Amino acid sequence: MLYYLLYPLRDIFFGFNVFRYISFRAAGAAVTAFIFSMILGPYLIRRLNVLHVGEHVRNGNDYKVLYDHHKHKEGTPTMGGIMLVITILLSTFLWADIFNGQIMIMFFTTIFLAVLGVTDDYIKLRKKQRGLPAGIKFALQAILTVAVFYFLFFNSHTRQLANNLALPFCKSPVEVSSLIYIIFILLVICGSSNAVNLTDGLDGLAIGCAVIVAAAYGVLSYVAGNIKIAGYLNVLYIPGSGELTVYCAAMVGAGLGFLWFNAYPAKVFMGDTGAITLGGAIGVIAVLIKKELWLLLIGGVFVAEVLSVILQVGSFKLRGKRIFAMAPLHHHFEIRGWPETKITIRFWIIAIICALIGLGSLKLQ
Repeated sequence: MLYYLLYPLRDIFFGFNVFRYISFRAAGAAVTAFIFSMILGPYLIRRLNVLHVGEHVRNGNDYKVLYDHHKHKEGTPTMGGIMLVITILLSTFLWADIFNGQIMIMFFTTIFLAVLGVTDDYIKLRKKQRGLPAGIKFALQAILTVAVFYFLFFNSHTRQLANNLALPFCKSPVEVSSLIYIIFILLVICGSSNAVNLTDGLDGLAIGCAVIVAAAYGVLSYVAGNIKIAGYLNVLYIPGSGELTVYCAAMVGAGLGFLWFNAYPAKVFMGDTGAITLGGAIGVIAVLIKKELWLLLIGGVFVAEVLSVILQVGSFKLRGKRIFAMAPLHHHFEIRGWPETKITIRFWIIAIICALIGLGSLKLQ
């Protein structure tokens, strides 16, 4: 919005010319989202406490050891992802080109996934159930996937690239059928959404890793939207995708603001409201800039968390034995005696390394 309000005034005052630069607006979006988080956070935490929207720590034979580690978190406010959603949307609205097609689809994605996450959290907290059935979640995420593909296919800037699949370390993209590509991006969006959800088990862990991944995809969005840099690095040029840098920056600022309250010992948890929204949004951004497979590199921590669950379940069903003390992976180290803060910080370090590897791979194409 500020782009349309202030940039036209550049003839009156030359200083307003800075609003043409994505880098300036991205920085503004990050700082604004952080400030909004610091203002909204204390109020939201108080309201969640009043409404008794508290975390329930599972107990029982399968969770006894984990319960001993986490019982002090019982009753901590959850659904703090509402803060993330509000600050991301407000900051993006202020600093991005809101009539840009990619930004519009991100507004739709954020609101759609936030409603899904809130519903899931509500059922868990108020109905004392396990949340939305997996089939309904999958169906709703499939609707989002079709909407994203529809945008790619019918947008004049991306129609010719709609079915192209870029591969890390390869110069030329691979063209696949529409059906295969829809199935593929469904897996990307669902996978990234659920991966962040699985990682959200320790104070600050998921949000810290998500901030790192969002920052990396902010760089990739800028590269994909700049015809000169995209040409130099031999990556697909996606007109208008540079604006996604502003959205990613808003995610970074909002994530850092949330981390202020979610750092150990956490005063609030993001819940499915935040995890599903952040993960799904990152997946959609990856699709929009045709860097879906880079999630395997940049989101290495999330990939490891998902794989640990798959391997654990598969091993137990096939061999009757577990590979890890507990899955997802962060719980394995927790049960092995690592302090929670040590696990979180070390996973952040690995996330940074993975992001650098993903960004560095652009030069190897």
